[in-house]
Amino acid sequence: MAVPDLFIVLCSGEHEKLQMAAMMASVAAVSERPVHFFVSMNAVFAFDGTAPAEARYKGGAFSQLIREKGAPDAIDLLRQGKMLGDLEVHVCSMALDVAGWDEERLVEDLFDGALGLTKFLSDAEGGQLIVL
Repeated sequence: MAVPDLFIVLCSGEHEKLQMAAMMASVAAVSERPVHFFVSMNAVFAFDGTAPAEARYKGGAFSQLIREKGAPDAIDLLRQGKMLGDLEVHVCSMALDVAGWDEERLVEDLFDGALGLTKFLSDAEGGQLIVL
């Protein structure tokens, strides 16, 4: 039986949720499961290519532990998933509009372009959807 594609919607700007979403996406992608990752709302700010990494991540006590222990960076995990597996990363076109950003503002070498929520959800109909 074929495993359905994994569709992850990341809306939260919390470092811990971003980290978990990136871990799920990269592990699934390198395990030969197609993954579609959609970044929207507060999560967009974590992908600001003009900000240093330490300024992009906002979180609680576990966020601090992630940094102190030197856990792999969430954005690096997503890049590895793209390089080693079948992982597409899209940014919400509406979130970019509301933030007043264009795609050039985002971190380099990660996104496969902007996409609307309607298209993403339409594509997700046959897959497994996770929202963080």
